[in-house]
Amino acid sequence: LEAGMQIPADGRLLEAPNLQIREAALTGEAEAVNKQANVILAEDVSLGDRINLVFQGTEVVQGRGKVLVTNTGMTTELGRIAQMLQSVESEPTPLQRRMSQLGNVLVSGSLILVAIVVIGGSLRTGWQNLEELLEVSLSMAVAVVPEGLPAVVTVTLALGTQRMVRRNALIRKLPAVETLGSVTTICSDKTGTLTQNKMVVQWVQTGSDRFQVTGEGYAPIGEFLHPDTETPVEMTPDLQTLLTACVACNDALLQQKHQEWKILGDPTEGALLSLAGKGGIFQETLEKQCPRLAEFPFSSERKRMSVICQALDFPQEEFYLMFTKGSPELILERCTQIQEGNATLTLSPEQKRQILAQNNDMAAQGLRVLGFAYKPLEDIPTAETEDSTEQGLIWLGLVGMLDAPRKEVREAVLRCREAGIRPVMITGDHQLTASAIAQQLGIANPGDHLLTGQELQKLNQEELEEEVEKVSVYARVSPEHKLRIVQALQRRGKFVAMTGDGVNDAPALKQADIGIAMGITGTDVSKEASDMILLDDNFATIVRATEEGRVVYSNIRRFIKYILGSNIGEVLVIASAPLIGLGGVPLSPLQILWMNLVTDGLPALALAMEPAEPNVMKRPPFDPRESIFARGLGLYMVRIGIIFALLTIVLMVWAYDHAQSGGNPERWKTMVFTTLCLAQMGHALAIRSDSQLTIHLNPLSNPYVLGAVGLTTVLQLLLVYVTPLQNFFGTHWLSPSELAICFGFSLLMFVWIELEKLVNLWVQRYRNS
Repeated sequence: LEAGMQIPADGRLLEAPNLQIREAALTGEAEAVNKQANVILAEDVSLGDRINLVFQGTEVVQGRGKVLVTNTGMTTELGRIAQMLQSVESEPTPLQRRMSQLGNVLVSGSLILVAIVVIGGSLRTGWQNLEELLEVSLSMAVAVVPEGLPAVVTVTLALGTQRMVRRNALIRKLPAVETLGSVTTICSDKTGTLTQNKMVVQWVQTGSDRFQVTGEGYAPIGEFLHPDTETPVEMTPDLQTLLTACVACNDALLQQKHQEWKILGDPTEGALLSLAGKGGIFQETLEKQCPRLAEFPFSSERKRMSVICQALDFPQEEFYLMFTKGSPELILERCTQIQEGNATLTLSPEQKRQILAQNNDMAAQGLRVLGFAYKPLEDIPTAETEDSTEQGLIWLGLVGMLDAPRKEVREAVLRCREAGIRPVMITGDHQLTASAIAQQLGIANPGDHLLTGQELQKLNQEELEEEVEKVSVYARVSPEHKLRIVQALQRRGKFVAMTGDGVNDAPALKQADIGIAMGITGTDVSKEASDMILLDDNFATIVRATEEGRVVYSNIRRFIKYILGSNIGEVLVIASAPLIGLGGVPLSPLQILWMNLVTDGLPALALAMEPAEPNVMKRPPFDPRESIFARGLGLYMVRIGIIFALLTIVLMVWAYDHAQSGGNPERWKTMVFTTLCLAQMGHALAIRSDSQLTIHLNPLSNPYVLGAVGLTTVLQLLLVYVTPLQNFFGTHWLSPSELAICFGFSLLMFVWIELEKLVNLWVQRYRNS
């Protein structure tokens, strides 16, 4: 193996001088792993900690190595992921299940209605009227099927997709728009989704003091604060020397491109350049004052690096300075002195114990800690003398850094909890880091139980199902662990969204009810397995998309109520005409299709644009397994359908008698047709909210409803008064008084629904008092 090589198989390392391998495709962690050939590890060690093995699909970043191939093809770790991906079966989404349930109810309902009308009518009037009864029953079957519904549902989902893209969530599978609204648990990766994927220095500990560091990302903008008072502090001499060491002992480059600060090189070294910039020390200036002449490079065995610079602007008499950084324990062992302020003092054993305690304290907070030291030199050492030269160092201090949480995620986690959604962190990173980030974001509390991949491996599926209810942070997990966690949550009745970016995440993404891939860092495999792609890799975007999903589902329920309520009314009106003894069917199949496609369709599309209600993210998600008719929707449709029918039947009886008394005797059918269509407009205006009266709603919050109602009313009048349309649709001219009566009966539908809302509000107030 050598730098730049893609590893073609799994294997055991025989030689690994200074070998670093990036295993992001397998573990999801971007940081390269230092490999060691001579280490013997336990059999159950997690994938990210197998430092004596290499894996197919990973890449060599640095060094060289020799490997004994142990697995190829489908038996490799990458092959196992491919097998897992093939074994995962996708299930229908809640919307697909609900729509098929609705279809079954409509088909069986219309067949039952046809049978009742044909058999009931034949028994009452005799079999000689069978042809007329069949015509009535077929008209009813056409009336009960909402022909416009599939188009309206599809357009609603497409509009939801469009709104989500504006919020950086790209939907790959259309039903996923609504599915998001049902999510009860969001399992998120840590690196890049909950965090910035940028190392940021949080704490600096010098020989004399401790400082908290502010700032975002790699931007060299921030302050050094006193941890007790949280007030900015002046630059001290020992802090200045430490920041100089951060820049001098560094191979990265900090650049500003298009108003954004970026790093060329190692993220850890980038964080050090950003830190020094906050203290006013920059690479360009230091390279002129303190040019680098030689170095002892970093290696996984040494765990440190040193650079030798010419001290042009330093007050020391010696001509050269050596700056060293690396593992705090190893560098501290080589120190004999410590810098405090301007003074250089002897480093006592007590001080060493204190520094190690500070190091452990930072590490326990999940920080990555580096130690810094320096040493004046009289001449430039040779490469062979690195061990003896790196002795008798002067200790400068500790720097603790973290892949800092995104600032908007904490608020997003809070919104999740308000909305009854439980956030869970699943990461390949170390448990201390995972726990620290989870606590900062509010995903976990101090003392909460954390599960590692090693512990998870020992649990059977039943035990894991018990654990997933209590655990919110999983660390050091492998691909099959992620899959098992998702399956365990689903078996507990949870509706799971899962985020991931690596090839290793693909099986869990496919298994989850909503698989969410990363748009920036995500691999093609993870995107292909997902339902949705986060264009900004941000957890907060998932919460915004979930809100949009809830709005879409609410709107789908709203227009199903609207369409089917009126369809039931139509069916009852058609069925009642022959039973009452009126001559023929009041509506022709063409008129029924007009109502179902235009009168129902246009306002239903406008209702799909209804904005979110204020409490949409302040309530738990509705059960994804609930019926489409749940929470009173079925009862509402039947109730409104009956009211709709009763109002129209009263008008129909009056209109029939009125038409027979003079003029065209068939115009009663046009009055029934017009009343049904106009009553739908009142229904559309009233159904915008279940809890608020229409008068309290802002009409401009959804201008599409007003537009759709206006347009449909005009089209209906054209059908009645334009001769070619009259001939095509079989309508008849109505006098102004007849049209006014149609409008009056239609308005009663609106009044009824508003009165229902008033009664509900009074009942609620009574219960609350």
